[in-house]
Amino acid sequence: CAANGLGPQRGRDLVRRGEPPCRSPELCLALQRGQGGEVAVLQESGAGVTWAPCQGRLLHQPPPSLPLWVSALLPEGKSLKDEDVLQNLPVGTTATLYFRDLGAQISWVTVFLTEYAGPLLIYLLFYFRVPFIYGPKHDFTSSKHSVVHLACICHSFHYIKRLLETLFVHRFSHGTMPLRNIFKNCTYYWGFAAWMAYYINHPLYTPPTYGDQQVKLALVIFLFCQLGNFSIHIALRNLRPAGSKTRKIPFPTKNPFTWLFLLVSCPNYTYEVGSWIGFAIMTQCLPVALFSLVGFIQMTIWAKGKHRSYLKEFRDYPPLRSPIVPFLL
Repeated sequence: CAANGLGPQRGRDLVRRGEPPCRSPELCLALQRGQGGEVAVLQESGAGVTWAPCQGRLLHQPPPSLPLWVSALLPEGKSLKDEDVLQNLPVGTTATLYFRDLGAQISWVTVFLTEYAGPLLIYLLFYFRVPFIYGPKHDFTSSKHSVVHLACICHSFHYIKRLLETLFVHRFSHGTMPLRNIFKNCTYYWGFAAWMAYYINHPLYTPPTYGDQQVKLALVIFLFCQLGNFSIHIALRNLRPAGSKTRKIPFPTKNPFTWLFLLVSCPNYTYEVGSWIGFAIMTQCLPVALFSLVGFIQMTIWAKGKHRSYLKEFRDYPPLRSPIVPFLL
């Protein structure tokens, strides 16, 4: 198989089941699929060859040796990464790899575009009061409250920003996720978008208790956190060169919004929660507050996982950082 586009490597061969076992003095991998017996034997004697091209060779062997989406496991249960060099595996000259069928997969980009485009369009349906939502006499009418129009602008801005970041900013370490995730994620995002949009754009909606002062304060919080979130995404993008899966410790840059890295591991989540808190204050709407709370809980789980990963991978990781809330959480 080809290695990182460099062409065929000498001294390597893929031996189909039933042929003599490999005799390479460097590495011999017997490839197993669960309890289904041997799939193939991979003989490796080239230097610096990673797992990715070899797995690709297996996936495209006629007839297919493996399902389309699989995860390769060492006997102790450790998953192989695409960038793992075969000769650096913690094994001797022979080892057995096992394959776990991951089921149907879908790209992260597709999932993100779908789950973000939905709320954008759904909210606008309620904002323009299309028929069959609020009754015939309110079809295509407009709210008399300026906060309703401002909320629509902020909500649309947020999801347009997310769509553009997905296309032009984010670099994904994993190419795919389980297909079922798109249904789960869309239910969450689309459902909450419809719920909050129904009440904010309702003909009987009442403005916030403290009027324009409350709305202006909330707008400042929302815009500040949106800029902060975007700044963190740019900083994280610059840590990873295009086409690379290299992981580095993120540090503050000259951009003041990135200084939150001094206190938390995932300031992008901190700013994201702050944005929705600002939106909840602006609209004074219970569904928005609940969406903010659920989002905070989920992002806290993600942040704690990334924080643990940083601590495990980098011995010199800054000890004062918290996962998402400075000094607390």
